Amino acid sequence: MISPQTIQQVMETARIEEVVGDFVVLKRRGANLLGLCPFHNEKTPSFNVSPA
Repeated sequence: MISPQTIQQVMETARIEEVVGDFVVLKRRGANLLGLCPFHNEKTPSFNVSPA
């Protein structure tokens, strides 16, 4: 099992856009990033990532 300290460390250091960007091509749209949803086949990007 992953310790709470390890989970907290990952949450503090990992950038969500970098993690998701390893699997989905993201393009900036204003303050957010948009890409094709990895969970279903689509042609128009609907997968929204909000870096915080």
